Amino acid sequence: MEKVVQFLKDAEVYYLATVDGNQPRVRPFGTAHIFEGRLYIQTGKVKAVSKQISANPKVEICAFKNGEWIRISGELVEDDRVEARQSMLDAYPSLKGMYSADDGNTQVFYFKNATAVISAFAHGPETIKF
Repeated sequence: MEKVVQFLKDAEVYYLATVDGNQPRVRPFGTAHIFEGRLYIQTGKVKAVSKQISANPKVEICAFKNGEWIRISGELVEDDRVEARQSMLDAYPSLKGMYSADDGNTQVFYFKNATAVISAFAHGPETIKF
């Protein structure tokens, strides 16, 4: 999983795909953090993406860097503990201007039953399950 998180951090921006009814939705994200051995991402409860994940927790992430791309599919599970939210904010201090661990808006999710595939035209795919 560390390789997956490092890929996302090196790419700086990844794209998270959700479903809104029967319409796919894709938007840029930037948080990727390991807490208690799980891959976490962060958003705000007031955002449409939060509602989409609640309705259907199956998501996919895609990122590209240096001729390689990664696709991560799995289910997101909300972790409503203040410790999980604070850990994310400590890892991304720039978020502290918009979020706080106890603001009622900050939301963190971890991946469950996830599969990451790193691919490139120059080499075959590498699959990582977590």
